Amino acid sequence: MSLINLFVGARNALAKRQQRRRVMDELMALDDRSLADIGIHRSQIPGVVEGFATTLPSQSVVDGVTATAFGRGARLATGRPWLPPL
Repeated sequence: MSLINLFVGARNALAKRQQRRRVMDELMALDDRSLADIGIHRSQIPGVVEGFATTLPSQSVVDGVTATAFGRGARLATGRPWLPPL
């Protein structure tokens, strides 16, 4: 491992940490009713943030009923998939 790789890895880790902290701060700023609307409790915020930070498998398995019911493959205006990978 070269010294450059070490610095690049440290920079990437710092960027991910800052992103997780920003998401955590935004969720903590919401009131309890808003959190309930999105289906989480205030005590679940750290787990939710860490759960989104983990990498998901690139190939997700979705049955035909779920794909049809929720329009699997639909994309938002940003170009991202409508549903997260399962």
